[in-house]
Amino acid sequence: MLSLNKVHHIAIICSDYVKSKNFYTQILGLTIIQEVYREERQSYKLDLALNGTYIIELFSFPNPPKRPSRPESSGLRHLAFEVSDIEQTRAFLLQSNIAAEIIRKDKYTAKQFFFIADPDDLPIEFYEK
Repeated sequence: MLSLNKVHHIAIICSDYVKSKNFYTQILGLTIIQEVYREERQSYKLDLALNGTYIIELFSFPNPPKRPSRPESSGLRHLAFEVSDIEQTRAFLLQSNIAAEIIRKDKYTAKQFFFIADPDDLPIEFYEK
């Protein structure tokens, strides 16, 4: 059996690097570890951390094909962040002009959650601690 330690990172390919960089750093508050432009690939690679832990690689490529988020299909479904105050989180996002679904309750855990979409319509969930 494998002996996995943790999820190392999540890779996200964006269509508008400036817009996505702003969203992940200024709206979600992730911090930049390293930003590299790879000339041979015409691609940025932005390494982002949450509370000092490396979690996301944000890539840009020229004209990446759009990946459908809806209807739901096979593959990675969404990215979820745990938050301490679900209502405060949603209020901040709404004040930042980010469309947010209503807060719902998970019928199995009784925890509250809601979804938004990143600039490329990737579903992002906020889940109550």
